[in-house]
Amino acid sequence: MSSLNKSSLNTSFRNLPLKTLARSCAVALSIVVIAGCSSTGGTQNGESYGGQQGAGTGGAGNGAGTSGTGGSGQYGSGTGTSSGVGQQADSRIPDVRTIYFEFDRDIIKSEYESVVMAHARYLRANGDAQVVLKGHTDERGTREYNLALGERRANAVKRFLRVQGVSSAQVNVVSYGEERPAARGQGESAYSKNRRVTFSY
Repeated sequence: MSSLNKSSLNTSFRNLPLKTLARSCAVALSIVVIAGCSSTGGTQNGESYGGQQGAGTGGAGNGAGTSGTGGSGQYGSGTGTSSGVGQQADSRIPDVRTIYFEFDRDIIKSEYESVVMAHARYLRANGDAQVVLKGHTDERGTREYNLALGERRANAVKRFLRVQGVSSAQVNVVSYGEERPAARGQGESAYSKNRRVTFSY
């Protein structure tokens, strides 16, 4: 570039108002930031819940262990429900107060998400309300393992409620493990009724 062109270019930049230069820099910076943000990967919710860890710590008859901190991200945005189960006015405690779990799992089944959502709406609308989440298991496994599994199930429900905006001060967790069965006997018909979390107001 000739010295004439360089000097005329320098003169033109010096003559530009400071506002114009600042605005141009801001636009350029915005473009860089937007381009950087659009290229990041990963999930939107930095924390996921209730995934299967496969710890293998079960007692007699138990398969792989579970943990409430896996990577499934199952809860989504929590803005809609797929069925009318547990749908109530926010001023009334929902009628359905028990949800059930798969064997040796602490993941809330999709069919019960609407029940938990109804409780979340009630608790949000009634800030002085308190609930105790009581975790239960069937009789298979050691007493210690089942107490831990019942607690994981109750904590999975608590996390779901917190994601929906319920204050943690409104929710308490207790595990009874296998000690308070809803149904007596052996076999899947009894076991399936005992793998549960109940909402106690």
